[in-house]
Amino acid sequence: MITIIAVIALAIASMYGIARWYVASVDYQKQVIGASFVPSYAAYLGVDPKQTLDAMLTDLNISHLRLVGYWNQIEPTQGEYDFSELDWQFDMADKANATVTLSLGLRQPRWPECHPPTWVDTSRPREQWQPYLLDFIGAVVERYKDRPSLLNYQLENEYFLKAFGECQNFDRDRLIAEYKFVKELDPHHPIIITRSNNGIGIPLYDPTPDVYGVSVYKRVWDSGGTRRYLEYPQPSWYYAFMAGVQKLVQSRDMNIHELQAEAWAPRGQSLTNISLAEQNKSLDATRLADRFTYARDTGLRTIDMWGAEYWYYRWQILDDPSLWQAAKAGYKQP
Repeated sequence: MITIIAVIALAIASMYGIARWYVASVDYQKQVIGASFVPSYAAYLGVDPKQTLDAMLTDLNISHLRLVGYWNQIEPTQGEYDFSELDWQFDMADKANATVTLSLGLRQPRWPECHPPTWVDTSRPREQWQPYLLDFIGAVVERYKDRPSLLNYQLENEYFLKAFGECQNFDRDRLIAEYKFVKELDPHHPIIITRSNNGIGIPLYDPTPDVYGVSVYKRVWDSGGTRRYLEYPQPSWYYAFMAGVQKLVQSRDMNIHELQAEAWAPRGQSLTNISLAEQNKSLDATRLADRFTYARDTGLRTIDMWGAEYWYYRWQILDDPSLWQAAKAGYKQP
């Protein structure tokens, strides 16, 4: 038993050592805490998307955004593009001197994860529809690659995560082709490829992006055996350990592309259909303040919070500004 305890203690100490090494290696870079923004999700919650983003930029003073560009919204008819919604988001980011991570591809943040237009059937062999996807990606890159606010791209979203979302295709060759295609169109902006929450293992195979991303979910509803709220126990430094191993193996840094900062409804319900008291069991103002502390304590240099539209919904629709005020305090922290 003593030997087992000693081995575990040595393993934890080694992990912690790698984490501290990684944080020290990137400490010269400014730590930036931004937020994802999905206008259709804001509308779903019942708040005005433009007012929501404006409040994020001018009241919370968020300096970095992760924006999406869903295929089914931008190209609902083959060959006919509507960039109006993404245009005004970039316009607002430019005006606020914010930076943007632009999500590209078929799989992008928020349910159902994959967003193909109705004229594409992604259940068929990818050779039949991948050229259309590349056309779409190309159109997006060409439109926004010269925007002053554009910092980098996120290509696909947790591409190999099969357990969540309504996605049909996970071919590595498709991801490699997309990566090469974007690099050819725009060699000047880095590309992020993301892995899923707490995924075990190290990405070793092509494509090797400029930066890796990881999602962090802290408190969720366990729909399995316990049927209660479950708090993941990983300490903040665990993600610096993951980043450190990644850097040692592939000389690539890691960011947090999605840190849970919205409530998780139980039993598959919608947030809009549960009480405020129930929402608070998953996320209240105290827990949100802790999320900002947790984010900073990871030591990773870029962290995008997940749920700013929800904070605004709590304020505007539920007449509860507590999350918004907690976020405002969180963004003010040095």
